[in-house]
Amino acid sequence: MLLFWPCAWGLTIVYNFENGIEKYFFYIFLFFFGSVLMRSAGCIINDIVDKDFDKNVERTKYRPIASGKISVKLALSYSIFLCLLALLVLINFNKLTILLAIASMPFAFTYPLMKRFTYWPQLFLGFTFNYGLLLGWTSINENISAAALIFYFGAIFWTLGYDTIYGFQDIEDDEIIGVKSTSIKFKENPKTFLSLCYLLFFLLYIFMGYIMELNSYFYLMAILVFIHLFFFQLKRFNKKNKLNCLKIFKSNNLLGFLVLINIFIGKI
Repeated sequence: MLLFWPCAWGLTIVYNFENGIEKYFFYIFLFFFGSVLMRSAGCIINDIVDKDFDKNVERTKYRPIASGKISVKLALSYSIFLCLLALLVLINFNKLTILLAIASMPFAFTYPLMKRFTYWPQLFLGFTFNYGLLLGWTSINENISAAALIFYFGAIFWTLGYDTIYGFQDIEDDEIIGVKSTSIKFKENPKTFLSLCYLLFFLLYIFMGYIMELNSYFYLMAILVFIHLFFFQLKRFNKKNKLNCLKIFKSNNLLGFLVLINIFIGKI
């Protein structure tokens, strides 16, 4: 869902509902199905690349590939099959969207390597996970405007925040085995870093609404997005409580839905 929401945001921002909603719901279905397929393929590649690391992390040591229940060869065949299905979804879009989606493939499958070399793998994930926002936009409008780019960069900071929270689940094991993350880099004072990430996301989100000339209800509804980010997530965040980190991370699915509804209301 965290891969799907940016696709839905980009599509909804640019879509002209006065022309009917049939095409909109068809594209929503395609983006959802494509997100499920590509995220599944990406998870398999992640588990293949990280199998030796996963064996040494309490939370991941029983994953099928790390535990030896599924071979790397079989896992690769699954991933290739999923990518072929995703290609059948992709060819329903215009040429620009197809080319942009194919161009994103190297980023999607090299993300697991980033934590070996940099403390900023979450930033790389942000570029990758929110790429669908641009695809949602170009599926309707065959160019990329300032509003789409602004929202895309804002969404990157959203991912940078929530995946840092996610990383605190494994921080002890990651430090032992030498894996890098923003969770480790900002472990002494994570709330300052997370507050900056979420503030940048929220401000760029509001700025996008201004550029797109969304109505006043958009700004009113945006209060709920702000409350979720800064009160439900950040105020309740406890870096020492793994279940707390997981719960807050998962709550971003609700945030994605709130943002989508907010965009709808802003276009009424």
